[in-house]
Parts: sequence; C-alpha cells; structure tokens
Amino acid sequence: METSTEKTVPTFESVWALLQETARLQKENERKMKESRVEYERNRAEYDRRMVDYDRRMKKREQKMEQEREKSRVEYERNRAEYDQRMVDYDQRMKKREQKMEQEREKSRADFDQRMKEREQKMEQERENSRVEYERNRADYDRRMKNFEITMGSWSNNHGFFAEEYFANSFENGKQNFFGEEFDEMEKNVKGIKRGFKDEYDILLINGKSIGIVEVKFKARLDNIPKVLRKAETFRINFPEYQYHQVYLGLATLVFSPELEQECIHQGIAVVKQVGDTVVINDAHLKVF
Repeated sequence: METSTEKTVPTFESVWALLQETARLQKENERKMKESRVEYERNRAEYDRRMVDYDRRMKKREQKMEQEREKSRVEYERNRAEYDQRMVDYDQRMKKREQKMEQEREKSRADFDQRMKEREQKMEQERENSRVEYERNRADYDRRMKNFEITMGSWSNNHGFFAEEYFANSFENGKQNFFGEEFDEMEKNVKGIKRGFKDEYDILLINGKSIGIVEVKFKARLDNIPKVLRKAETFRINFPEYQYHQVYLGLATLVFSPELEQECIHQGIAVVKQVGDTVVINDAHLKVF
C-alpha cells in the first residue's frame, strides 16, 4: 500500500508578514542599540569627568602631602640640630661635673686617709695606754686572786672537812645499814693509786660481798655525777682484792638541788642528804656497778 506525502507551500501573505516582523524586530534592536550606545557614551563621559576630578584632587592632595613632608623634614632637621646642640652642651656639662666630682673625691680621699691615719695613731696610743693599764690591773688582780684563793681554799677545806665529818659520824652512829645491806666496816679518805689510776674515796662501807662508795661534797653540782660514776671503775683497779664485790655508789651533800637529786636517781646513785638534824638516805633506785 503506498503512502503519499503532501508538502505545505507558504503563501505570499505569510512570507510578507514574516519579513515585516523581522524588519520591525531589527529596527527595534537598532533603536535599543542606539539608546544603549547613547547611555554608554553619557556614562563614559560622566566617568571620565569623575576621573579628571579624582586626578585633580589626588594631585592637590599629593602636593599638600609633599608640602607637609617638606615642612616635617625641615622641622625634623631643625629639631635634630637643636638636639645635637643640647647633647653637646650636656656632654660638656657632664664632663665638667665629672671633673669636679673627681676633684672632690680626691680631696675626700685625702681627707679620709688623713683622718684614718690620725685615728689609727690615736687608737694605737689608746691601745698602748689600755695595755699598760691592763698590765697594772692584771698584776693587782693576780695579787688579789692569790689572796682570795688562799682564803677560799681555807674556807673550802673547812667546809669539805665539815661535810665529811658530818656524814662519817652519821654512818658511825648507826647508819651503816645502807644500800639494803649492813656493813661491818667503814673507812674515811681512802687513797688509791695503781696502774696510773689515782683516786680518793671519801667514805668506804665494806662487808664480805659488797662495797659502798660515798662521795661527800659540801655543795654538790651536776658536773660531779661523772666523777662519782668513775669511782666504781677506779676502785676495782686500785683494789683488785674487791673485784668480785658488788659496788654501790652514793653522793652525800649538805646542799641538794632537785635537778641533782633527780639525776642521781636516774643514774642509780644513792642520795644522802641532810634534812633538819638527821641524815636521809634515798637508795630505792640503786644500781650495782
């Protein structure tokens, strides 16, 4: 079966209408192009005018800034010249001041050296006078101390003798029951020297198994404690025949301070002191040495 194709042929009227519409659109475009060109030219003229004004203002501003820079430079140069002159003047003043101060220092140094020399001479003279005075006073002091020692030695010996006699008599009169034991024999002022250990024992209480060593002082002090403790050691060396005996230590004094009594108790040494007209013995804390 055959299909026939029909072609549409444009008419004159349609072609003419299309040409007229195309011409109209072309004129419209040309008109718009002309208006755009006119607007562009006007805007370009306005832009050029503004740029001319801008360039003129910038030129004036640059000229003004250049004038200000020149003015500042001139001002800076003037101030710098003034500053340099001031620094020159300052250096000259400081140099003069330093010279003056150096002269004053030199003068002060000379004055100080002179004063120190005079002071040293005066002090040397005073030292010499003091030395002479000291030698004179020392000689007088030595003389007085010698007399004082003679007097005090006599008093001390008398006091020590009185204390030893007082406590020895107390032990002789029924006080030999001591250190928890009864002693058969008492000796006074026993001296011992053997193997270089020289010592003296004020009161010795003796029985078949024990020794009681009593150190007697008129007024005992804390520094007497080491001497009392040493008695046990020197006694065994000086009297080896009693080396297997028990040794007890005691300190007897007419003046007993609380600190001294407490130290004796701490060390295990019997406290023997005068209370009124009687002798009191504190031996509850004894140690065997």
